Amino acid sequence: MRKPPPMSFRKLFVVAAAVAALGVAAGAAFAQTAQQKAMIDAAKAQGTVGEQADGYLGFRQASSDPALTEAVTTTNNARREAYARRAQAAGTTADVAAARAFETIVLPRISSGQWYRNAQGQWVRR
Repeated sequence: MRKPPPMSFRKLFVVAAAVAALGVAAGAAFAQTAQQKAMIDAAKAQGTVGEQADGYLGFRQASSDPALTEAVTTTNNARREAYARRAQAAGTTADVAAARAFETIVLPRISSGQWYRNAQGQWVRR
């Protein structure tokens, strides 16, 4: 039986980044309540809230709803902690871990019609 070729450094890095990003997404999910997730999902669908290239949620339009602001803050705080843990494990910075998570996990999951802020700071509709 033939052995598979050894995994290249690039492939290993991509796999490690994907696994780390999944952990980040899971960490944020556990921090927010089901009600907060539903509020954020509704705000994303309305275009009030969007994902950002820095790995965090942002307000595309001002919101006067304190519960939504709290939900976004809770989610972002959980993401910040998860990015810091992943960064330490990968020997990088939390900012790099956050950007990688956005590129590998978050961006592909943004639904059609929702908004995200790209690395240039522009809001883009998918």
